[in-house]
Amino acid sequence: MSTTKKIKAILPRPVKPGMVGDGFRVFNYFPSGNNIRKEISPFLMLDFGPSFDFGPSDKPRGVDVHPHRGFETVTIAYKGAVEHHDSAGNSGIIYPGDVQWMTAASGILHKEFHETEFSKKGGPFEMIQLWVNLPKKDKMSTPKYQEISSKNKVLVSLEGNAGEVNVIAGDFKGTKGAASTFTPINLFSVKLNKDGKLQFDIPSGHNTAILVVEGSLQVNGTDAILHDFILFANEGETVDITASENAVFLVMSGEPIDEPIAQYGPFVMNTQQELMEAIDDFNNGKFGRLE
Repeated sequence: MSTTKKIKAILPRPVKPGMVGDGFRVFNYFPSGNNIRKEISPFLMLDFGPSFDFGPSDKPRGVDVHPHRGFETVTIAYKGAVEHHDSAGNSGIIYPGDVQWMTAASGILHKEFHETEFSKKGGPFEMIQLWVNLPKKDKMSTPKYQEISSKNKVLVSLEGNAGEVNVIAGDFKGTKGAASTFTPINLFSVKLNKDGKLQFDIPSGHNTAILVVEGSLQVNGTDAILHDFILFANEGETVDITASENAVFLVMSGEPIDEPIAQYGPFVMNTQQELMEAIDDFNNGKFGRLE
């Protein structure tokens, strides 16, 4: 018999946003905003850019060519549009409701900008980017790219017109997510109408959290307001949510990767020696080319 999943902490939005390039105004919830990396493994970083109007621009804003190794980036678009190119030859545009899941693994160069037509018109832009760690055995695997668009995303409609669940990865009540993962991960983007209810189970051993993107919620009887980050303890399985108003939220959970982390900027490995190798490989052009 499952028991209620215990809430460990409710963390408010960090005080000040930062800029990633000139196109992503984000609040970093971890690791800089809160020192919870061990409690939230396999997730390494969460940047949330709440709705912000950048205004029209002839030159698309964003982040120019940069490298990654040893992990995955997951970008979820809620408003606006993001264009991606990488040195493995992948490219694409993600629109609201779409997800871009890039496995950097052994090394990749990429760049991401506001999509050209969106840039010209301007308007509200809202996104989440998660960094997901890879276990040691997979850190040097071949890079890959998963584009989870409206054509291939997995939606579950909730009973009583309560809302819907975009099952990005993992398992939601027997429905498998669209993304493949290297370790057990659940990632659900949920829309819940006012007074709508949702109950689901997450394994007790998973590190688990919820980010309130829009609206407000009651989570296991505890109030969570706009942009709160709810961190759960590894006790119990059942999560019971009621929307206090129309709400959008992201559920993330995963089996912890109990391995050392060595990080230098966009490289996440297990040892300092591996970091030095990553820097050397990047400087020697082994991550490919991208203009």
